[in-house]
Amino acid sequence: MLEREAFIDLIPHAGPMCLIERVAHWDDGQLRALSASHRASDHPLARDGRLAAVHALEYAAQAMAIHGALLAARDGAALPPGFLAGARRLRLAVTRLDDQPGELVIDVERQFVSGGDLIYGFTVAAAATTLATGTATVVAR
Repeated sequence: MLEREAFIDLIPHAGPMCLIERVAHWDDGQLRALSASHRASDHPLARDGRLAAVHALEYAAQAMAIHGALLAARDGAALPPGFLAGARRLRLAVTRLDDQPGELVIDVERQFVSGGDLIYGFTVAAAATTLATGTATVVAR
């Protein structure tokens, strides 16, 4: 289990925009992250106290960034700059995240790598219920 302090300096997300609290597991191809920040009353992405389900994509993107940063650090390098270029097959099973019980479980799996460009599949769940799934493309700058 890695706490936020173990990866916060490796990724570009800082302060309250670092939504991931812990990494439960990671290896070459996948990462499982955990967070209860979706229920925070001062969540930086919330509007009128509500956090839309589409923000599950941001949780997944941050888990992808952490995965890439951990792999790079293991190899003695830094995470190269990149950005979320798109999402496909995004399926949302709920309308809001802030009313979901317990922790979010964010699973990401690297499906394609070419240079600095990546495609990850992801699932965001809470209380054993799948909230969001899809694939995301990250492009190197």
